[in-house]
Formats: sequence, C-alpha cells, structure tokens
Amino acid sequence: MLFITVLFCISSAFIDSRTNQSFDLKASIERGKDVYTTSCQNCHMENGEGMPDVFPPLAKSDYLKKDAKILINTVLKGMEGEIVVNGKKYNSLMPAQDYLSDEQISDVFNYVRNSWGSKAAAILPSQVKALR
Repeated sequence: MLFITVLFCISSAFIDSRTNQSFDLKASIERGKDVYTTSCQNCHMENGEGMPDVFPPLAKSDYLKKDAKILINTVLKGMEGEIVVNGKKYNSLMPAQDYLSDEQISDVFNYVRNSWGSKAAAILPSQVKALR
C-alpha cells in the first residue's frame, strides 16, 4: 500500500510539473512571425502598418489591446463591418483564419502584440482552444 501511495505522489508531481511549465513567450513570438508572414502580411503589410483606408494597422494598434476573447474570435470567425483602429474607421472583410492551429493563432497574436513598438501579455493556445 505504501508503494502505491508513493507511486501516486510521484506521478502527480510529474504531471503537475509538466502542466505548470511557464509559457515561452519569446519562442511563441518567433514562431508567430512565420505565421504572420504567410497568413497576415498580404493585408496588414510587412511591418504591420496596414493599407490606408483598406486594412487597419497592427503596429501600435489600440485594437490589439482589446480582450483576448474578442481578438481570438476575430481570427476564428472573421470580421466584417466597420471598426475603429487608432481613431480611424475601416470597413473591410477579414475572412476567418480557422484553418490555423490553436498554437499558430496564439503565436501570431503574440508576435503582432509584441512587435513594432507594442508590448502585451501572452495569448495562450488554451485560450484559443476554449473559444474554437
């Protein structure tokens, strides 16, 4: 019985240590740059400045400071209709990017929210998964 109890404690500690590992934001940002290049750059441009009067900027964007749920749903479900970014109105269609994995969506948000002079907390793959 003592052996089983010790084994259970060791197993629990191992599982807890794996699930509580800290999220590597730096690695996520690095991966996110590749996702951005292939999935976002055509509209939002190489340096995130967007296309005037067509696609909003991501660089120093006040929109990217919104609640993570809003941002994630924008990528998962797409968006149409008027939005205001940095005080300027945009009215373009953004198709859903739901073909991206939870990690890819997390990574691309971490890249754009921590590039071009911006800094923001990480968006985790588990947050994306919860909304998918």
